[in-house]
Amino acid sequence: MTMFRQKTGKLGEKAAVKILRQAGMRIKCCNYSCPIGEIDIIAEDNGVLVFVEVRSRRTGGFGSPQESVGNIKKKKIYKTALYYLASQKIKDKDCRFDVVAVLMNREGKVRKIEHIKNAF
Repeated sequence: MTMFRQKTGKLGEKAAVKILRQAGMRIKCCNYSCPIGEIDIIAEDNGVLVFVEVRSRRTGGFGSPQESVGNIKKKKIYKTALYYLASQKIKDKDCRFDVVAVLMNREGKVRKIEHIKNAF
């Protein structure tokens, strides 16, 4: 991954954390990583555990950010979430999978941000 893409991703994650907090969600973890994969943000929303994938783009040339979350990525996030639940010994907890789509200008300023609940 290029430094430019890494910077875009980090700026997008920072913006995502901000809007999730503004929506009343409690951030439990950022950049959770395990042998199976990585989850950008794990949060809690009124007792529901939320696994959030953040997608950031500086242009719409390759489609919207949320369109880039394909079936393979969804399955990997799901398996990573199961690993997280098992490792934390969490049972009988409602969970959901959200996407935060961030569109920025070339300077890295957020132009549009969208929180999609129950994205998959």
